[in-house]
Amino acid sequence: MIKNIAIVGGDLRIVKLVGMLEKENYNVHTYGLEKSSEITNKSANLKECIQNADIVIGPLPLSSNGGYINTPFSEYKITIDELLDNLEGKTFIAGSIKQELYDKANEKNITILDIIKREELAVLNAISTAEGALQIAISQTPKNLHGNNVLVLGFGRIGKVLSKMLDGIGAHVACEARKTTDLAWIKAYGYEPINLIELKENLNRFDIIINTIPYVLLDREMLQEVRKDAFIIDLASNPGGVDKQAIKDLGIKFNWALSLPGKVSPLTSAEFMKETLYNMFKEIN
Repeated sequence: MIKNIAIVGGDLRIVKLVGMLEKENYNVHTYGLEKSSEITNKSANLKECIQNADIVIGPLPLSSNGGYINTPFSEYKITIDELLDNLEGKTFIAGSIKQELYDKANEKNITILDIIKREELAVLNAISTAEGALQIAISQTPKNLHGNNVLVLGFGRIGKVLSKMLDGIGAHVACEARKTTDLAWIKAYGYEPINLIELKENLNRFDIIINTIPYVLLDREMLQEVRKDAFIIDLASNPGGVDKQAIKDLGIKFNWALSLPGKVSPLTSAEFMKETLYNMFKEIN
């Protein structure tokens, strides 16, 4: 039975998660969160934090540069290797974990679980991401979204939720997809379907373009078709879906909006994380 939880690093979502777990009578020890006034049980060092834990939880994403874990609420710089050295025999849960870490963990008898790969969390996080995209679009454009022509690139989890929200506030919504089944569903929902092969010739019609696809679809050739007064929001994780140098050269307004759930709704995101963790705990037990 899982009772003792170690939490190492993380953003405001993790801070909120600590409080939720403590209220439900888990013994939570933390390291790398000492700058948060909400954290009370702060371990003196990484080893002390982890040594008696049944489960160790890390940041989402685990790392932004591949060398250090994300610790925005700490002055400590915790390397991936240092973390692994203290995890032997443990189960470690974090987000966006690279394959090389799994390889290293196998040598140390560490079980690694990537919470970002959980479908229930991905679906719930799509809500926060979509709301965050709307917030950016509303605050950084001079016109109402109502009546604007908005293109959503990709019709996955985020694309579906985002398109529904945009349609609900009166935007003229078009969605790009490559699969014929997705294009049929886009049409069924009442949005304008745009096949990927027809994307280039349609780009200049849109006031706002929101990308959800995790590869560079909007390269220089595509971006040359975008209106200079348009606004592009990229929701895709690194390396994103937009050629950064090209969009700078062309002078198109752009926002690469990473990790929106943690930025726009940390409390709700922490609730989603807690629900997902409890599902994982049941499977581990």
